Amino acid sequence: MSEKPISPLRARMIEDMTVRNFVEKTKNDYIRHVKTFAAFLGRSPHLATPDDLRSFQVHQTETGVRPPTINGSVAALRFFFTTTLGRPDMSRQLTFVREPRKIPVILSPEEVTRLIELAPGPKYKAMFAAAYGAGLRVSEVVALKVTDIDSRRMLIRIEQGKGRKDRYAMLSPQLLELFRDWYQIARPKLWLFTGHDPMLPLTTRQFTRAIHAAAEMAQITKRVTPHTLRHSFATHLLEAKIDVRIIQVLLGHARLDTTALYTRVATNIIREVMSPLDRLKPLRPKKDEPQK
Repeated sequence: MSEKPISPLRARMIEDMTVRNFVEKTKNDYIRHVKTFAAFLGRSPHLATPDDLRSFQVHQTETGVRPPTINGSVAALRFFFTTTLGRPDMSRQLTFVREPRKIPVILSPEEVTRLIELAPGPKYKAMFAAAYGAGLRVSEVVALKVTDIDSRRMLIRIEQGKGRKDRYAMLSPQLLELFRDWYQIARPKLWLFTGHDPMLPLTTRQFTRAIHAAAEMAQITKRVTPHTLRHSFATHLLEAKIDVRIIQVLLGHARLDTTALYTRVATNIIREVMSPLDRLKPLRPKKDEPQK
């Protein structure tokens, strides 16, 4: 069966994204968002009017589409109308939605231990440990290559992480041992963690499924995702009194205020701070003092 031919309009948008060196995931996301808008419109998106864009955003809000998805469609449609169609006036009709900033779910050190120990096999044990022990994103864990592990300098090279930036992450001795255990078993050639096809890396979906299975086995009732391990890494470092600016570098955050979010969940720090109320003279009489 022959593949459905790509329309000239989609081909042009793909070319525009390719010229700007967009990563494959962004290209796919942008195309998907434009297709969703076209399905809502019922005709080619290049025929859209400002009122059509407004109606689309109202429809998204009324049907309960989450802010990240709405903002993704805004970015895609702005690119489509401004760059591909040369109609920047249309972009003014699109509004980003403010996302409520929720505090992340954090595991205790005991919960992290149970989760890693109950990983489905040595491959996933090493992957879970990488997410927690080096604070890696799920996309960074699955993209690790054998040559990214620098045991001499005890560093992990993260190639083209978020924002298309390279950086180094820490390599702990325990994590190195888990990497070596997996390497002795699988002898991977290129990708450290391969999927069903030994020539391709494991997918983020497979990693996520393994996390969910391990969390269930460990009887952890919190909502656990691969990113939970990264959140826990940052929070536990902060509770160990590591400077937030160092944690920012380890996480690869561009902005300090992104890292500072973890101060809201570092409960050890919160508990250690003395309330100004406790600096006042006692407000209640001691038990051996008579009431006046």
